[in-house]
Amino acid sequence: MEEAANPRSARGATLDAVAQEDLDLYSIEDLDERTARLEAELARVAAAKSRKLAGRAAADALFGGGSR
Repeated sequence: MEEAANPRSARGATLDAVAQEDLDLYSIEDLDERTARLEAELARVAAAKSRKLAGRAAADALFGGGSR
């Protein structure tokens, strides 16, 4: 079996790299933009989580599950 040419990086590796950046190198405007982009990403993550929770609730209702 052949391996993929570009194996997928570990989940969260990019986030870890971003979290370790030296923020002293950024201007106030850059930090404002960074904050806005991170807030947008938080909203995207929250929406994905809500969709998954709704899907789980629907599956639990259909199949009678309930403890997770």
